[in-house]
Amino acid sequence: MSSSLNIVIKLGTNVLTDDNGGLDLSVIKNIVQQVAKLKSLGHRVILVSSGAVGAGKSVFTLSESGDNVVQRQVYSAIGQVKLMGIYADFFAKHNLVCAQVLATKEDFIRERDNYKNMKNCFQALLNDEIIPIVNENDVVSLTELMFTDNDELAGLTAYMIKADKLFILSNVDGVYDGELGNPKNLVQRIGFRENVSKLIKSIKSVKSSGGRGGMNSKVDVAMRMREKGIETHIAKGKETDVVLRVLKGEQLGTHFEVSE
Repeated sequence: MSSSLNIVIKLGTNVLTDDNGGLDLSVIKNIVQQVAKLKSLGHRVILVSSGAVGAGKSVFTLSESGDNVVQRQVYSAIGQVKLMGIYADFFAKHNLVCAQVLATKEDFIRERDNYKNMKNCFQALLNDEIIPIVNENDVVSLTELMFTDNDELAGLTAYMIKADKLFILSNVDGVYDGELGNPKNLVQRIGFRENVSKLIKSIKSVKSSGGRGGMNSKVDVAMRMREKGIETHIAKGKETDVVLRVLKGEQLGTHFEVSE
């Protein structure tokens, strides 16, 4: 492993929440512990974190009669405060500081000033050993300007900072060659296949219950990242120390090697 890596870790909604839809503090605590360890080894880490809308729903209940987009905006505005407070408290126990970075799709359009400003912001935070925590700015994002999901946001962030590794942490332990829960199929986890076109054909389009994306989205991002020279892992986020264990060589999740 290189002495210093740029690492982006994406945390899905179902990774950060428990069975009742509330924030799973034990998982967040373990993620923070892993980041603290990575920082102590000299690595630069960015988190792309879902969970704001879910956190908002745990604080306040809106009328069901409201517009869905507006409800999402309000829940995100409320929940982002709670989510960042939890992250800040956990990181403070490791003498680390985190920062909130809310992004829109326009920020990643290269010909706009937004792109340069966002890139400079990331660079400044990382240079000062601060952990950026990125999420979509749901408060101002309209439907047509939203990211497909936070997998897309994580990929764009990884490419912007020229990441060495991207970890997409999900509620399943990698990519499977069939539909989970279907007794008619012999389902096996895919570690890595050189024939990536065959891999894509084998993916079942199943969305997670709490998020906007699905495994197709994660594979699509992983494939694009490997073409851009960014090694990507899709793994189970609730697995204890999953990022640290993968970096040590343990065969967890699905690994997308960089294209030759």
